[in-house]
Amino acid sequence: MSVATDPQPPARTEPSAAPDGGRRRVLAMTLWGLAFVAGWLGIGLPTDPAYAFLWIWAGTIAWNSSRPWRSHLRFARDWVPVVLLLAVYNLSRGFADNGATPHAYELIVADRVMFGWATGGQVPTTWLQEHLYRPEVHWWDVAVSWVYFSHFVVALAAAAVLWLRDRGRWAAFMRRWGFLCATGLVTYFLYPAAPPWWAAQNGLLEEVARISTRGWKAFGMHGAGNLLNAGQIASNPVAAMPSLHTAFALFVVLFFLRQTRRRWWPLLLAYPLAMTFTLVYSGEHYVIDVLVGWAYVGMAFLVVGLAERWWAARKARRSPAEPDPDPDAVADPPAAAEPPPVTATR
Repeated sequence: MSVATDPQPPARTEPSAAPDGGRRRVLAMTLWGLAFVAGWLGIGLPTDPAYAFLWIWAGTIAWNSSRPWRSHLRFARDWVPVVLLLAVYNLSRGFADNGATPHAYELIVADRVMFGWATGGQVPTTWLQEHLYRPEVHWWDVAVSWVYFSHFVVALAAAAVLWLRDRGRWAAFMRRWGFLCATGLVTYFLYPAAPPWWAAQNGLLEEVARISTRGWKAFGMHGAGNLLNAGQIASNPVAAMPSLHTAFALFVVLFFLRQTRRRWWPLLLAYPLAMTFTLVYSGEHYVIDVLVGWAYVGMAFLVVGLAERWWAARKARRSPAEPDPDPDAVADPPAAAEPPPVTATR
């Protein structure tokens, strides 16, 4: 009589990976946090792409400090092109106007047409500052400064988490984000537009203060925005249409929305709304800039999604029997051969 028993999986022969958690991670992240605060107070918040990348890279090293260095170097290898593209993007904005007078009047008209019935004919920026802006710093000014700063790190931090967890989704994120940046930059060249604070300085609007960084003064951190303030002074003031600040905020939320429980959706969607309030109140953008930025986000998802489906169909036609693997996906390890069933006889 023979009895078939379930096959047992083969014993693992490779060494098990060292755990990333524990005291080592806590110590490494504590040191990283202290260094970040010191750099923040001494140099300023990391708003430059290269500077922000260094802090994010250091954070991933601290979080996964037990991993071999080749893993950390692989992160740098994959991210250097991204950082270079962001640096080129920031520099290119400075040449967007080509010395021409930027568009401003039609943006003012658009905001007045949409909201003048509720603001007494004012654009939302001047109405908000008239009701909320005071010489002393209030709690909403602090919130505005932090929300404004988040633009420079949220998308990069989200991409870093994706790189660590799912390289395929990281590549999909980067394709859409790169398309969004490229279309925004092209628009800056084709349609240079000035923000409300510029229009006020040139007599097209009532007085508008540029107050996106004043909230840090409430904590005595006058140097917290040194890099951001320097960037604002050196940046081109005519790169306002579309608003990529609010576009980035909505893009990150929409990318993760379907994988998030619906009860958290209101909290996630509050972020692009908070960014919209921040930009309009602080004099950085009109509402029409925000709406066009949101439209660009939808275009990025639509165009890149269609391009990905076209590419997948093209690969399937070229090799219908065995489609080429997705180059952006992480390859699964080869499955171990299943041993034959063990039989016992008696």
